Amino acid sequence: MRLHRLEVTAFGPYKDHQVVDFDVLGSDGLFLLHGDTGAGKTTLLDAIAFALYGQVPGARGEVKRLRCDTADGETATSVVLELTVQGQRLRLERSPEYQRPKRRGDGYTTQQAKASLTWIGGAPTEQSPESLTRIDEVGRTVQRLLGMTVDQFFQVVMLPQGEFARFLRSETTEREQLLEKLFGTQRFAEVEQWFVERRRERGRVVEEHTQRVRDLLARVSQVSGTPNSSEVDDQDWLADIEKRAQRELEHAQAEHSRLRRERDTAEATLTERRELAEKVRRVKQAREALAELDERKGEHDAWRAERDAAHRAVPVQAARRTAERAEQERDRARAEVATCATRCSVDPEADLAELRDRAAAERERAGALTALIPQAQQQETDQHRLAELAERIRSDEQRETELVAEQNGVPERVSAARERVEEAKHAELRLETVRTRGEELEALLGVAREIPGAEAELARAKESAQQAVDAHQQARDALQDRRARRLAGMAAELATQLADGEPCPVCGSAEHPSPGQPVDDQVSAEDEQAAQAAEQRAATTREKTAAAAQQAQQHVDNLRERLGEHTESELAAELDQLRAEQNRLRETAAELARRNTELAELEAATGRLGEQLTELRTRLAAARSEHAGLAEAIEERRARLLEGRGDFGSIEQRRAHLLDSASGLEELIAARTARDDADQRLTRQLAALAEAASGAGFADAEQAKAAERSEQRLAELDTAIGEVEQRAAGARETLASAELFGVEPDTEVELQAATEAAGLAREAAERAAALAHRAEQRQRELAELAEKLRAAWAELGPAMAEQAELEALADVVNGRGQNARKMSLRAYVLAARLEEVAIAATRRLQRMSDGRYSFVHSDAAGARGTRGGLGLDVLDDYSGKVRPAKTLSGGESFLASLSLALGLADVVAAETGGALLDTLFIDEGFGTLDADTLDLVMDTLDELRTGGRVVGLVSHVEEMRQRIGTRLRVTKSRKGSTLTVQT
Repeated sequence: MRLHRLEVTAFGPYKDHQVVDFDVLGSDGLFLLHGDTGAGKTTLLDAIAFALYGQVPGARGEVKRLRCDTADGETATSVVLELTVQGQRLRLERSPEYQRPKRRGDGYTTQQAKASLTWIGGAPTEQSPESLTRIDEVGRTVQRLLGMTVDQFFQVVMLPQGEFARFLRSETTEREQLLEKLFGTQRFAEVEQWFVERRRERGRVVEEHTQRVRDLLARVSQVSGTPNSSEVDDQDWLADIEKRAQRELEHAQAEHSRLRRERDTAEATLTERRELAEKVRRVKQAREALAELDERKGEHDAWRAERDAAHRAVPVQAARRTAERAEQERDRARAEVATCATRCSVDPEADLAELRDRAAAERERAGALTALIPQAQQQETDQHRLAELAERIRSDEQRETELVAEQNGVPERVSAARERVEEAKHAELRLETVRTRGEELEALLGVAREIPGAEAELARAKESAQQAVDAHQQARDALQDRRARRLAGMAAELATQLADGEPCPVCGSAEHPSPGQPVDDQVSAEDEQAAQAAEQRAATTREKTAAAAQQAQQHVDNLRERLGEHTESELAAELDQLRAEQNRLRETAAELARRNTELAELEAATGRLGEQLTELRTRLAAARSEHAGLAEAIEERRARLLEGRGDFGSIEQRRAHLLDSASGLEELIAARTARDDADQRLTRQLAALAEAASGAGFADAEQAKAAERSEQRLAELDTAIGEVEQRAAGARETLASAELFGVEPDTEVELQAATEAAGLAREAAERAAALAHRAEQRQRELAELAEKLRAAWAELGPAMAEQAELEALADVVNGRGQNARKMSLRAYVLAARLEEVAIAATRRLQRMSDGRYSFVHSDAAGARGTRGGLGLDVLDDYSGKVRPAKTLSGGESFLASLSLALGLADVVAAETGGALLDTLFIDEGFGTLDADTLDLVMDTLDELRTGGRVVGLVSHVEEMRQRIGTRLRVTKSRKGSTLTVQT
């Protein structure tokens, strides 16, 4: 992968359109991105990552705020990247999702994210030549071409700021998660899980077989009564149980046959004696019944006489009831005549012809009134309608007045409602501006409140820097003083080394007539070295405090520049006003929907009121016309109805009176006729009753009535007489039967002893039958259970062997059991990859540390038996000991992290089989290196650009700028950051 051109617009701190030509920058293979802190160096790397994957690395990717805050509202945010990957040159263009001002009105709208991929020079054969415009298609195509995910890209191609030291210091768990993402070892974890699931499944199968064996053993022990707690295959125990059950069955069956024969003999004897006792009882009962019937013969004859008289009185009873009904009808007819005469106010015995003439006259007068009834009904209906019309006219006239008043007031209400709607709209548009201004004021207020602390920190930093300068100056003066005093006493120091007869190291003489004498406050070489070390420490402290003071000054200057001419009190007051205004605008804007609804209802009410008023006036005119016509018709009909009504309340009442009078007369005539007929029928029925009594053998009707009996009494007599006759016949038939011939009623039968003997024999036979049945059932059940148990034993053995083998293999794969290193399959693969990374990283770390440090990979188990395999330490060649990476200093950690990142990049690129990585970016970290170490790092970076690779560095270190010829400078101002290529 080689980058050619990057264009950013309104992205990050870049307000305007900026272009980076990587072909120019990378012509020498190494270039530098430098500039002030916060100028936007890292943003260029974010732009590259965003163009490729739509994401930015590190914590900045979590915020998802990529648009420049100071960009013009009409300027769209976009990133364009041209690159060559796998021989294909393509152009990627992306725009993030952001809020832009509305083109009409105030407020903001969401600009959706976009992406496109254009092939330059033709698309691959397997790819459509058309440009890709869907975000997901662009993402899949880029990942396929690069051969790595976004996590792998950030670890291999782009080493983000503050991120590539995390892997060095991370714990085993974090390192394992990162390596899984980079090397895609999830399939090995799936293999581990597969073994675990298979072991669990086989375990369930074995447990099912074992439980089945346990259940069958328990059932066999329960049925046979022989305990056995072992689950192993014990065929002899099972065979003994089966044989014993068979023997018990044969014995029970033989005993049952013997007792059954004894029971049959006893029951036959009992049956014979029961039959004889029954014959004696029947003879005795028959003779007793005949004796009792002879004693009650007189009573039985009286029953027969009563029944015969009742049967003869039946015809007389029917004639008497007919006469009674005729008498009742006559009495009712006489009462009806009296009632009709009273209701008509006439003599009940008046002439029938006169009554008929009077009734006819009443009906004729009622018929004459019939024609006036519809007119009377219409008169009443018209009067009700006339009252309704009058009430409606009054109500409509009142409603007309109200509608006219309401119609006159609608225009003024519509104008007021429109003003309220405009006020709410303006508040809604103004609200976003006020909210944005409030956020700006809150940020400025935070800056204003931060300045006192920053100034205090600056004062402390300056004071510390001044103290460090004074301390350094004092250390330098002490060093120069000790050097001067040592030079002054150098002769005496040399004299202490002279010996008689040995040549002088200065002049060569063997004689030393006048050696130098020690001076006051003699200074040794160790004293000078100690002073020099103290001076170097003071110098280092001076540089650090000066840098800290410079950073503090820069921080204060940045805060003051952001604050401008504002003061904290002014900002707080303005912020309070804006918050109050924001609350008021929010409340007003929330009323917009309700006010729009109110306005729409008022505008619709204008036309609705006009329609209602027109409809009301039309209805009012029609009601007035109908009211006048009805009043005239009612007045014209009034005289005719008064004459026909007479003294009654209405014509219907007078007509009903006439008809009722005619009906009463007619009813009296009919009642007189019915009374005469009833008298004649009663006379005939009394004569028939006397004739029927004489014919039935009674002296008169009263004697016949006394002989009458109810149906229930007759049924009782028939039943009693029938029972007597039936008992007598039955007793005689019993005594005359052949089977009872010769049986005397006083014969004695020994039944008790036979019953007891038969009961004892029956109980013994039943117990034997139950025992035989249980023995047979137990033998059959044991046979079935034995067959199932032998089958279960046959299945359990292979299942247990297979489960043991699978469990041992699963333990090994998951880092347990016979796995001595306690490493799972996934950890083993990751450990192998980490070992490759350590080897690749060691080559660069030894070169950059001048051969002092090497990476050491450890696959030992962790503390307290935890899984190992991902340990990573450093070997210090100076001490010959291995120590944790966390003990390295800041500069040493940077060298180790950079070496590890480069080694990891090489291994990941080889592992994924991705595209050839011709471009590499390293962000920050060089400020922790001294000059010599920086030389070693630069030599290593020079090696990276062999073979045409381009390495881009991001740093604000001045020495880096002096070492690298081609660089891209980022200049920051209040108007936004700009880019300038420098050589």
